[in-house]
Amino acid sequence: MLDKKNFYINGKWIKPSKSNDFEVINPSNEESFAVISLGSKVDTDAAVNAAKNAFVNWKETSKEERISLLEKLLKIYKKRFNEMAEAMSKEMGSPIDYAISTHTASGQAHLEDFILRLKEFNFEEKFNSKSNNYIAREPIGVCGLITPWNWPINQIALKVIPAFATGCTMILKPSEIAPISAMLFAEMIDESGFPPGVFNLVNGDGAGVGTHISSHPDIDMISFTGSTRAGKLITKNAADTIKRVCLELGGKGGNIVFADSYPNAVRDGIRNVMSNSGQSCDAPTRMLVEKSIYDRAIKEAADEANKIKVDVASKKGDHIGPVVSKVQYDKIINLINSGIDEGATLAAGGPDLPNGLNKGYFIKPTIFTNVTNDMEIAKKEIFGPVLSIIPFESEDEAIKITNATEYGLGNYLQTEDKEKAKRVAKKLRSGIVYINGNAADSGTPFGGYRQSGNGREGGVWGLEEYLEIKTVTGWK
Repeated sequence: MLDKKNFYINGKWIKPSKSNDFEVINPSNEESFAVISLGSKVDTDAAVNAAKNAFVNWKETSKEERISLLEKLLKIYKKRFNEMAEAMSKEMGSPIDYAISTHTASGQAHLEDFILRLKEFNFEEKFNSKSNNYIAREPIGVCGLITPWNWPINQIALKVIPAFATGCTMILKPSEIAPISAMLFAEMIDESGFPPGVFNLVNGDGAGVGTHISSHPDIDMISFTGSTRAGKLITKNAADTIKRVCLELGGKGGNIVFADSYPNAVRDGIRNVMSNSGQSCDAPTRMLVEKSIYDRAIKEAADEANKIKVDVASKKGDHIGPVVSKVQYDKIINLINSGIDEGATLAAGGPDLPNGLNKGYFIKPTIFTNVTNDMEIAKKEIFGPVLSIIPFESEDEAIKITNATEYGLGNYLQTEDKEKAKRVAKKLRSGIVYINGNAADSGTPFGGYRQSGNGREGGVWGLEEYLEIKTVTGWK
């Protein structure tokens, strides 16, 4: 059993102000493998105070100094790469090969990209050649960073690194369900030599530490990734102090498969939504299929879902692991049962455990067909390996169905008609549109419309979230 009860505050690992143990469960076997502490208001205040005091000097450091420290952090991250992968495989159930190739690799990619963007970034400039006005971009101050369990180091890197880069100080509250990767990252930060108080970590739950952070008068900005429900609460808690709130929330992505799509479009769509055990906010969980290929698509989808293996996270190979917790498992199974009750056709998977797996939070890749957009499985973010297939007849109908959701994070479309792809992409109401399975490049902005949040993470946009803009007149 790993003992991870201490918090990282003001450059030291310190004991919590009072005992409040919380066991971290391995979702592959339902057994605890680590114990952390859930922090209190006293712990949160100590971390915020450390960050506030450190900001006085940290905001004055040069871009070159910050680049040097981030490059040291990158070297340490590469050295401890496999430790990070093992931590996420245990804490959130990612198969070890996927934890290496995707989860841990994302943290390194974000570090590398933000270093590149920082080198090219101008914090000060003249308004224009004829003006005596000067524009300065200054760090916003102390940042409260609250990260999720489904993409642990990915989201930590997308928040912590730009905060460092722009001269902000911070307190990080990772998900209490998957905190070990964050604590390992804190060890790397400590080894890199960042000044005390610039980075602080306090574990806790949303109702405790999360609430203290979002309402704290000495925190200037909140960056939160998680559920839309929690995002609403954070926004309300932050209102009295008028702090900046950046949110990356839920999604219910549509994947429009036109009749002229490339041959493997349906199968690739299945693999996409089932990866990470369906626990991705921008997963294409509604597949809209043109009626002329609907029957063929259903057969391909069911066949591909049945080919996907489900197994424990520690095993190497191409498979999906468990979902993260008993709470998530129960929620997903209830929604699968609701889909059956509402009259959708179960084409693959279902509520029963996969064969040979009698322990752990495992769910079969599940496909529903004959789904209408008003069913619960089509409206709610299930956050598991579950896909709804919906037929459509025309381009306009496909766009209308896709946009008929409170979310707007990621949408997808498949067609070999380039002009149609551009036309449809412009009409989809989401922060990102993936055409024909093409991935977003490093440094492109990520975020959503409507109840999928506000603000953007990644690249220059990610840096700008942590900056205030100042106009100075009479600059000679």
